[in-house]
Amino acid sequence: MNVNRILLMMAFVSAAAAQAPQVGDINFYGLRKTAGDKILSALELKAGAVLPPSKGAMEERIEEISGVVQARVEAVCCDRAAVALFIGIEEKGAPHFDYRAAPAGSVALPQELMDTYHAFLAAVARAAQAGNTAEDLSAGHGLMAEPAARALQQKMAEFAAEHLDLLREELRTGSEPEERAVAACVIGYAPAKLAVINDLQYALQDPDEAVRANAVRSLKAIAVLAQKQPGLGIKIQATWFVEMLNSIVLSDRVQSADALVVLTDKALTGNGDPAALDLMRERALGGLVEMARWKTLRYALPPFLLVGRIAGMKDAEIHRSWETGDRETVIKKALTPIIKGRR
Repeated sequence: MNVNRILLMMAFVSAAAAQAPQVGDINFYGLRKTAGDKILSALELKAGAVLPPSKGAMEERIEEISGVVQARVEAVCCDRAAVALFIGIEEKGAPHFDYRAAPAGSVALPQELMDTYHAFLAAVARAAQAGNTAEDLSAGHGLMAEPAARALQQKMAEFAAEHLDLLREELRTGSEPEERAVAACVIGYAPAKLAVINDLQYALQDPDEAVRANAVRSLKAIAVLAQKQPGLGIKIQATWFVEMLNSIVLSDRVQSADALVVLTDKALTGNGDPAALDLMRERALGGLVEMARWKTLRYALPPFLLVGRIAGMKDAEIHRSWETGDRETVIKKALTPIIKGRR
């Protein structure tokens, strides 16, 4: 699943192509007072329609709706000939996820490392086409079953072992977003995982979403190692992952939900990190419920698991509800304590 997330096509699919794709599932997030039907009316859009040609124009039309501060539209490829559409908004007074200002340092990564990273992404794409995306995270970083991709990951691990200071400087001060994104990936392969956690936590507020996504993936892998070997004393804080669940950027929400599934897995942690569950209930339950109701199932399952865990349910029970299509019973259990607390 980790590698599949790398492969998700978050870029908007242009309807100027020879055969424009159709809109399949339409998913919303960030809606508190604004109705989804009102957004679709403003866009003159419905499932089955041809995908409009301009992402920017769609976002501008949504932002004309009263109370909407900003909008974000993502088209994710592909279910047959259709794309799944994700429409996110931030309303006035809603939680806001802040980023740091873009750094302006002059540090640069060597071209050899950039070439290795690009070759790795290409190898992952080929592996996905062949249906071979299995990846082992037990070492605290990804190691794919596909030989070519795995060899490139091992090269990144060798670089991280020898050039940790350079990766750290790039991640914190580099002016090029792509190079910071590479650093966020490669620094996770450093042998001393405890030494890079603060750097990766820092990167979770980078202004570039690819940097944030790679930082989350690196921390998720380290969390797997921490849970398998508690004697290492590695602790991954859930705070910024939870805050990212309020982001207008789809990848922030998707990646952080995946990481929080690992952090709250009782089978791995023994107690499911109750502090993280409490923080999600306090800071992001509404957003998780929205995501758990998404029509695109592969995106809805991780937040649905989190909603069930917040409700105090066992994973087996949550999965049974998922398999029977009874999402609302689980959601109601998670929301009930909040409702009682307001009476």
